[in-house]
Amino acid sequence: MTEHPDTRPQPAAMEDKFPRSLWIRLIIYIAAGHLFAGFLYFLFAVGAK
Repeated sequence: MTEHPDTRPQPAAMEDKFPRSLWIRLIIYIAAGHLFAGFLYFLFAVGAK
């Protein structure tokens, strides 16, 4: 048997290690978390008046 060299492309940067869908999901979760935190802050600010 002959061994074949690894022909897969090597990642050039750190962000290439994760699939694109993971980055999109991460951004959506971070944005949703910030919106939820802002909403809670708004509720406490209004409730304190």
